[in-house]
Amino acid sequence: MSKSVARVRRALSAAGLDIAPVETGNATTAQMAADLVGCDVAQIAKSIMFRDEAGGAAILFVTSGVMQVDPAAASAVAGVPLGRADAALIRAQTGFAIGGVSPVGHLTPPRAFFDPHLLTFEQVWAAAGTPRHLFAIAPRKLLEISGAQAADFTA
Repeated sequence: MSKSVARVRRALSAAGLDIAPVETGNATTAQMAADLVGCDVAQIAKSIMFRDEAGGAAILFVTSGVMQVDPAAASAVAGVPLGRADAALIRAQTGFAIGGVSPVGHLTPPRAFFDPHLLTFEQVWAAAGTPRHLFAIAPRKLLEISGAQAADFTA
């Protein structure tokens, strides 16, 4: 098991959850991930990272697989100008590679915001540390354990 997946498992366990990430195969889009686990693409909890242009830290936006983050709305929610977070910043802050960024288990937990659309489902699927691993969870529980704030930031 990769160090990233193990870190996600520890975060889930520390939250009192008995959830084991599953290896699904490499998914490079939300639709591919949904197809691999057999759910609607809207149930994929995408982790989108932006860079706080004032402070330099990465900020996490967890959104439904059918939604797009609106950069202006995300900036307004975060209260800072946002730019593109590059792979090096994401890896340094979260410990995850792009495509496998989990909403939990970060090396340094980022400020995080959560798409309320995800709360309409009984279960969502999120990346578990690699592009090949996902875990299923109730979205309210994911909101709670991720330390995110529910906010509208989608287009």
